[in-house]
Amino acid sequence: MAPQHNTGAGAEAELPEYSGHYHLESCLGSGGMGVVHLARSTSGMKVAVKVVHAEFARDPEFRGRFRQEVAAARRVSGAFTAPVVDADPEAERPWMATLFIPGPTLSEHVKRNGPMGAGELRRLMAGLAEALRDIHRVGVVHRDLKPSNVLLAEDGPKVIDFGISRPKDSELRTETGKLIGTPPFMAPEQFRRPREVGPAADIFALGSVLVHAATGRGPFDSDSPYVVAYQVVHDEPDLTGLPESLAPMVLRCLAKEPEDRPTPDELMRELRTVAASYDTHAFIPAQRAPGDVRESEPAGSAGTADPVESSDPSDGEDAGAAGVAARRRAGGGRSLSPSARCCSSSAAGSPASRCSARTRAGPLAVRTGRGPPPTPSPPGRLARPGPTVCPSARTTHGG
Repeated sequence: MAPQHNTGAGAEAELPEYSGHYHLESCLGSGGMGVVHLARSTSGMKVAVKVVHAEFARDPEFRGRFRQEVAAARRVSGAFTAPVVDADPEAERPWMATLFIPGPTLSEHVKRNGPMGAGELRRLMAGLAEALRDIHRVGVVHRDLKPSNVLLAEDGPKVIDFGISRPKDSELRTETGKLIGTPPFMAPEQFRRPREVGPAADIFALGSVLVHAATGRGPFDSDSPYVVAYQVVHDEPDLTGLPESLAPMVLRCLAKEPEDRPTPDELMRELRTVAASYDTHAFIPAQRAPGDVRESEPAGSAGTADPVESSDPSDGEDAGAAGVAARRRAGGGRSLSPSARCCSSSAAGSPASRCSARTRAGPLAVRTGRGPPPTPSPPGRLARPGPTVCPSARTTHGG
């Protein structure tokens, strides 16, 4: 796709075909500060090139801010951001090239596929917490974390667009009366004290981004940015639709006072606990109780029966034994433990019979009923006076 060209009255000058050594192929998106192009280097490497609008290129203050954006992006390039490949903030049309990351933005993903599930939300929150840890570690505050600034790559979320970010040691300051940010994802202090915005503002934005990913809306929702601003400063967030396992963490992120919000490291520690609990319940089968069994197949059949899981593993051996007795009365068949398959043969000369004969009165025999103990068989006979047990079995089966 060829680079786009602007035409018509009031349009800015024709977009360049090249920025530095990068050939601009197509437009990826456009914002208030510039246009982002898909481009290729001389070797064919794909990059995303942000080219500043012509009107801003003539503004010395804006050029200073763009230099600041380039410096901030270079500081934080890493696993959870788009690395800066090249830049020229002094060019006639200032530009910056970052590695092209295929994948939709979070905003596009939610519009196309709807809200994310609990597992996706945990991974998103963990990835954003790690990204903010790296961003804050080098002394940068993003100040505009929102769904359109989060790319969903195959290896996790990437935070992009440091256009209004600010290093702590920057000499540029927010002008009095100017608000910089996107209201639904701004922290209260960005409205009240814009000159005092610190890393905790990004944590507030993370909470708002998570609510959007889980519900398709923000925690403070209105068509009017002024109403949203009032809600952010004074009202409690609406977390309806957020998974219960994540709601307490997100609520802490959305605390009105910066000092009440968690740090990225604290969030990652909490997420490890939530992930361990969630994964255990979701993917590890429940353990069977000692008395739990599964039905055997008819005599002469090969293979194994489907597992029978206890509805409450804490019921203990008595409940397991009662279940065995009930199944025997209902089906009249034998019951086996999964580990007693070696005893399933009824042939007198089979290894299973010899196993049973050796262990009827042995120390590993286990009683599952409340009746009298089994009567030992006379030597040489394979009578069936009572239940028998294989040495590896935990439960008994009838012969």
